[in-house]
Amino acid sequence: MMSFTSSTVRRSLWALAVGSAALALTGCGSSKPSPAPLEALKPSARLSVAWQNRIGDTSADLGLVVAGGAVTAVSTGGTLAAWELDSGKERWRTQIDARISAGAGSDGRHAAVVTQNNELMVFDQGKPAWREQLPGRVTTPPLVAGERVFVMLLDRNVRGYDALDGRWLWQYQRPGGDSLTLATRGVLAPFRDTLLVGQGSRLVGLDPTRGTVRFDVNVGTPRGTNEVERLADLVGPLARADDEACVRVFQLSVACLELNRGSVRWARPQAGTQGVGADERVVVGADGVDRITAWKMDNGEQLWRVDRFTHRGLSAPVIWGDRAAFVDNSGFVHLLALADGRTLARLELDGPAAGTPVVVRDLLLVATQKGSVYALRLN
Repeated sequence: MMSFTSSTVRRSLWALAVGSAALALTGCGSSKPSPAPLEALKPSARLSVAWQNRIGDTSADLGLVVAGGAVTAVSTGGTLAAWELDSGKERWRTQIDARISAGAGSDGRHAAVVTQNNELMVFDQGKPAWREQLPGRVTTPPLVAGERVFVMLLDRNVRGYDALDGRWLWQYQRPGGDSLTLATRGVLAPFRDTLLVGQGSRLVGLDPTRGTVRFDVNVGTPRGTNEVERLADLVGPLARADDEACVRVFQLSVACLELNRGSVRWARPQAGTQGVGADERVVVGADGVDRITAWKMDNGEQLWRVDRFTHRGLSAPVIWGDRAAFVDNSGFVHLLALADGRTLARLELDGPAAGTPVVVRDLLLVATQKGSVYALRLN
């Protein structure tokens, strides 16, 4: 069984510090650049709050997951709750006696989180079901699917458990991986009967029942003369579009893959640190200084690029119909037209997003670092 050494933890935390610093640096200046001012806007659409609930302050990307008609979220302080998607009515709420490092994952019945003491905790409709001490730190929300719970540790060790009884089923870690890892949300996602996991700059498809490899594809070739410059982990969440998916390669590129073949369709250079949004037509992503680019999904041809949001600290985007939605560090939701990048609407929330927004049917769901969960509707 692999162990997670303290030296690996320190190296991973160092990688996170480097990534965070990259967001603030432009050239050689020592002070943080000022965010671009909000543009004068005559909105052509209107965002409104369908419902809003409180979960507690969330200082990291702890995941906001929708399954079984429920929205499930967890706060850093350990409040775990689920609400009805359509109405926001609370289904259940529980308090965990520990601070949370990763979560929540849910299939609508079981919910999983990982504490800062590296303990995997699973709940059945809000009631404790089982727990497991993990051998290392976790920053990627667990995935709950197919009556299994999947966890990826910071050293890229992936583990599968039985969701009902907590039985450890298998573990996987790609041999010969880089020693330096990125301490942020990685790729852990389902695709049909395959589990997709990020292993450095590679996307690996696993058999979820046995942990065996179905495909292993290089998404981006790291560059540089040292480990920091060559750091090119895949940044989650993965943006699915039917049988294709697009992903950010940290500080290197944006790439789209054909999942049935396990092959890269195209890749375009963009030095960013946040995930991307995608549907069957368009891929959208922001670089490290928040210049936003849109590409055609089928061939990677650039559609448009805007630079009016520079240094505003944009979240990963999500595609919402014919629009792309971002949340900035001041708590503003920005809604952009996919056709040309013009701003359609803007709405102020109580704080910046805690992770990537989620779109389900006609709702845009956002969890904020101030501890609110919003369901927004376009009027």
